[in-house]
Amino acid sequence: MYPFIKRLLDIILSATALCVLMPLLVPVILILLFTGEREVFYLQKRIGYKNRPFYIWKFATMLKNSPNIGTGEITLRNDPRVTPFGKVLRLTKINELPQIVNVLKGDMSIVGPRPLMEVSFMLYPEDVRQQIYQVPPGITGIASLVFRDEEKLLSDAKDPKAMYQSIYPYKAALEMWYQRNKSLSTDIKIIFLTAWLILFPQSDILRTCFKDLPAAPRNS
Repeated sequence: MYPFIKRLLDIILSATALCVLMPLLVPVILILLFTGEREVFYLQKRIGYKNRPFYIWKFATMLKNSPNIGTGEITLRNDPRVTPFGKVLRLTKINELPQIVNVLKGDMSIVGPRPLMEVSFMLYPEDVRQQIYQVPPGITGIASLVFRDEEKLLSDAKDPKAMYQSIYPYKAALEMWYQRNKSLSTDIKIIFLTAWLILFPQSDILRTCFKDLPAAPRNS
């Protein structure tokens, strides 16, 4: 029953969001058409449900050749590859809104594990890779909330690539926590927390709502 209700909720919420957000999305599309590199959407291959690849939709915020420049797939805070308008979109998370289309298509859910590129997916242990996408990946999720300021974390590290790899055991623990605790009530809490933490990013409400989350390693 949970998968059916989850899919129904995804369709209702994403269709509603698309209608409500249209007055915001249209100006963003127009601005992207006439600024930066004149690209509106960025489609990137990710690992999805049952480990099948799909293309995630985002608003374009970086230079076209950014995967082959600098830190590659790792994005840092104040990354020079990000366009001026892209910085605004990334700061407000508006760049993630086109993923509503992925939800409507069934590639993604509103809540679920982070959809990863293959190179990042392979950082997980084999047992995690076999379990993590037994549900569709989500626009938001528990790991997305815990690592909502990942760009700053990586920017502050002496070796961003080493730090990126070192935090994956904790990300794996968080995603496995979601697999054990997935339910309609958990999903609703995560949706609420996502909105709350966008408005109040310094809030410590996350562990108040989920007291049994895996403890963060000291170096994370």
